[in-house]
Amino acid sequence: MPIYVYEREDGSTFEIIQRMSDGPLATCPDTGQKVARQITAATPIFKGSGFYKTDYCGTNGSTANKSSDSGNSSGSEATTAEKPTKACGTGCGCH
Repeated sequence: MPIYVYEREDGSTFEIIQRMSDGPLATCPDTGQKVARQITAATPIFKGSGFYKTDYCGTNGSTANKSSDSGNSSGSEATTAEKPTKACGTGCGCH
């Protein structure tokens, strides 16, 4: 169930877990003040084996992972394969 943020008349806020099918609250359950639901950004949930700088680098990151999985024991060749020829410009931190 999602967590909704409400702002009271006095400017303070509180969070409450509600079903998506429930309507917005009109009053605060604690103080009885009128409330308005706030729009907030979704929070990312990080699950899985890990998040590394090579995860989102396009073909350069996947190439580096394949070369390390193929049994390539030479560290210098893997290092040169990981570096892109030009910056991707997205600020992903892959260079």
